[in-house]
Amino acid sequence: MNEPRWRRSAARAAAGAATALLAALVLFPPSAVGATPRTSLTAIWNDVMCVACHEPLAVAQSPQAYAERSYIRTLIAQGDTKAQIERALVAQYGPAVLGKPPAHGFNLTVYILPPAILLIGAATLAVTLPRWRRRARAAASARTSRAPPPDPADAARLEQELARFEG
Repeated sequence: MNEPRWRRSAARAAAGAATALLAALVLFPPSAVGATPRTSLTAIWNDVMCVACHEPLAVAQSPQAYAERSYIRTLIAQGDTKAQIERALVAQYGPAVLGKPPAHGFNLTVYILPPAILLIGAATLAVTLPRWRRRARAAASARTSRAPPPDPADAARLEQELARFEG
């Protein structure tokens, strides 16, 4: 049992590497590493609509909604991804089944127009607000600087009132 020290440390290192490899195989099986991500019904519900009642499939209660959910479950059981299922739904029911319109053609305005309006509004406010504030300050200073002097009779009465309260 007088093995050299380096052999014992090499044996420990080999045992540690084998344990790490075994743990990696248990935690990450080879079939799961290269597999495409599977989807679930709840991941698709909010992105598609019931073509009969025009509500999100997550809340729709029509017979058509139940048929669509059944069709989606079949596609999920086949191992289709979310994109594949959405393409199959469009092929089966038409583009009205999608909750969001595809981002091309005229539908692209749905995605571009709201942020563009928001940016234009922010730019307009950034330009006009300082102008409004300058005008308001100028008007306020003009009102205070152009106050007419008091009438001599009012000034005399004011002096009398102030003298009465001071004394």
